[in-house]
Amino acid sequence: MMNACIFCATASGWNSAPFLSFLGQGEFTPMKPSIVAKLEALYERHEEVQALLGDAATIADQDKFRALSREYAQLSDVARCYTDWRQLQDDIEAAQMMLDDPEMREMAQEELREAKEKGEQMEQQLQVLLLPKDPDDERNAFVEVRAGTGGDEAALFAGDLFRMYSRYAESRRWRVEIMSANEGEHGGFKEVIAKISGDGVYGRLKFESGGHRVQRVPATESQGRIHTSACTVAVMPELPEAEMPDINPSDLRIRYLPLLRRGRSAR
Repeated sequence: MMNACIFCATASGWNSAPFLSFLGQGEFTPMKPSIVAKLEALYERHEEVQALLGDAATIADQDKFRALSREYAQLSDVARCYTDWRQLQDDIEAAQMMLDDPEMREMAQEELREAKEKGEQMEQQLQVLLLPKDPDDERNAFVEVRAGTGGDEAALFAGDLFRMYSRYAESRRWRVEIMSANEGEHGGFKEVIAKISGDGVYGRLKFESGGHRVQRVPATESQGRIHTSACTVAVMPELPEAEMPDINPSDLRIRYLPLLRRGRSAR
């Protein structure tokens, strides 16, 4: 995510005609008023949440405080970008005023060109910022790494993948708790399942699900040949107990099978 966010120029009350005539008709499309209104509403909500977080009553209610803290973090990027957009608007208005000055016109034209480029870049980021978020993105996640084809080298690769995820989690101050692990004979894991806890874990890791492949000379290879190994990664959000499905005991069917002796089959 960009630290400095600059929106394409538009606003109610701003006359864009000089800017459009300078850049050429059709080269610049002002941001839609509906988008501006949405950004303004999100910015105001960000300011409201910030004030609530400083209220003594909110601090005393830890559940409410945590919920507002998460909302504040989610709105911070949009609020920061919207602030930069308003600054860009002021800069464009100042540059437009300089277009009438022959001595300042060249510099003003250059500033307007830069504003157009930044606006185009921000248009793409804006679409991402305003997309509806997955409600599970802020949840903790269970990560399973399972060795596939490749024997011992696949287990080593699974170990490398899990170590990579663990270090990434540490860099974001997440907590990693190994739930189960089946180690390989020469290191790594045949299978490892971990719970990763922190802010936005599932949203950050969910796209890691799927197959992963590596081609390299493994540590177990004595003749320098390249091997291809594969692993599968599954990432699942942790659901709170309130959202766990209720299972009626009467819907369960439990069977107990006796241990069979060699040479006999079950009927």
